[in-house]
Parts: sequence; structure tokens; C-alpha cells
Amino acid sequence: MPNTHSDAAVVLGDRVREQRLKLGLTLEDLASLSQMHWTSVGKIERGQVHPSVESLVRLATALNADPGVFVTGLTAAMYGKRVHGLTAAEFIRQRDAENLDDAS
Repeated sequence: MPNTHSDAAVVLGDRVREQRLKLGLTLEDLASLSQMHWTSVGKIERGQVHPSVESLVRLATALNADPGVFVTGLTAAMYGKRVHGLTAAEFIRQRDAENLDDAS
């Protein structure tokens, strides 16, 4: 089986596939309804690629779903190694603490 893009892509793809099957749609049906190629939809469902926002919205619209349901709970950590693990708030606190130390 080909490699997956990321853990997040696998979760998102599983959610798309689950909704598609719940509605009784084939891969080709969903591709047609979302105006995408069926191979692209298949790659998304298998987690091989992560869809663009446009593709995600097209899929969600075709599936009668809010696009947010497909990305809820996904985190940056699910995309692999990050250069740093800071959030904006943590970065600001660290920067401010360093500035205080420099001013002393």
C-alpha cells in the first residue's frame, strides 16, 4: 500500500469515506458530485494526500456536511515533526521573558 501523507490525512480520509458509505455513494458518485476526479477522491480517502480547502469544501458540500466535521480534532502534531512545538501564546511568553532578562 502506498505511503500516507500524515496521520491527519488518514483521519480526514476515513471521515470522508465513512460519510460517503453512510450515504450509499460510490467513489465515482462522490467524485462527480464534488466535480473532482475519482482517483483524487480515492487518494484523499486513503490518506495519501491532504485535500486543499477547496477540495474539502467540495467534498463536504457533496456529502451534505459541514467541512469542519472532517477536520475537528486534527492537530499540527498529526502532520509530523515540527521545527518547534510552540503555540503563538507560548512563543510570546518566552519572548517576553527573554526581553525581561535582557532588560535586567
